[in-house]
Formats: sequence, C-alpha cells, structure tokens
Amino acid sequence: MTAATTLLVDLDGTLTDNYPGISRSIVYALERMGHPPPPPSDLRHCVGPPLRGSFARLLDTDDVATVEQAIALYRERFGDVGWRENIVYDGIVEIMPALAGAASRMFLCTSKPDVFARRIVTLFGLDQYFTGVYGVDLAGTLDDKVKLIAHLAARENVALEHAIMIGDREHDVRAARMNGARSIGVLWGYGSRQELASADAIVVTPAELPGAVAGLGEGR
Repeated sequence: MTAATTLLVDLDGTLTDNYPGISRSIVYALERMGHPPPPPSDLRHCVGPPLRGSFARLLDTDDVATVEQAIALYRERFGDVGWRENIVYDGIVEIMPALAGAASRMFLCTSKPDVFARRIVTLFGLDQYFTGVYGVDLAGTLDDKVKLIAHLAARENVALEHAIMIGDREHDVRAARMNGARSIGVLWGYGSRQELASADAIVVTPAELPGAVAGLGEGR
C-alpha cells in the first residue's frame, strides 16, 4: 500500500448500528406531525442516506418547510437520547488500530450531522483513530456525500486518487466514484451485495477489511 493512502470511513451501518435511535426518532417526528409511522422495513432504508430525502419520501412531499419541521422534531429526540441508542458492530474495535496504521490518515466521513458524529465516536472511544471527523452541517448544504467528500478533500488536502471510501450504502460508493476515489462496500450494515456491486471491493466481516484496504492500496 502506498503511504499516501487516505481512508474515509462511514459511521452508521459501518462502524456502529444506530438503527434504534434513528428509527425511534423518525417515528417520534412523524407522530408529532400526525403522520402514521411506516413499517420497520421502510425505516431500515433511512439508515445511511441523508434524512431530508428520507423524510420527503416518508411524508410524500417536496415541501421544504414540512421536511424541515420533521428534521427539527427528529433532532429534538435524537439530540436527547437517540444518538446513544447505538452499538459498535462486533469486530470493529479490534480492527481499528490496523486500519489507522494502514494509511497515512483516516477520516470519519458520514451523512450524520457533525455534532452527533463527534459525540458518537467519542462515546465509544473511536475518536482516537481519526485524523478528523466530517459530518454534514445542520443546514443540509453537504447532505450529498459527493459534496461532503469534495469538501473534506479540499479542507485536508487529500489526493482523492489515493483515497478509499469505506461504507455500507450505494451513496458511499457513488460519492467515491464521482470524486475519483475507490470504495469498499461492507455487508454487515444496511446495503445489499447488489446495492454495493459497483464498489471496488466488498467485504462480509470486519476482519476482512484491513486486507481489502491493503489489496486496493497495492493496486495503485
């Protein structure tokens, strides 16, 4: 692997499983707006992608004010208890030193708001492995992960041709590709093998991840 390799790592569905906190906070927001909650299968689709898009779909609306009302209600609960309703996936803690040591730098790169992302990695002691934490802003200007990766690269002087995005959803793979980076899809999160088919590599367990990173690094 080249010493210049930079890792960009997703949070929800990759390092931690925040489904209970996310789903309960979505239901809280919908119920406060008088909207019946969807089935659990619909809520699972909301883990990973930007919440504005998820609420627009769940509420069947393109009205910005309505979506922002839902976001505000969601954050009311999530900022209190939802962010703590979270667990680290089995095997992640064990591989973090290897991942951090395999690259020149490693950044958290998540569609979760920056303020919550920082709380979560600090809560679980994962913050020590990251050079920096990049989440989206509360206003939503970086909701598209393509923009978030470009923003991170500009701020941190990352050569994206030597970067690898690690995540569990198609938008992680797409954002990497659109920025000229490579990607590794992980199957213990919320994306299927079919959804992640265009990733440069796919891994089934956390234990496989350091080897996949090394393999992609040697290919450059």
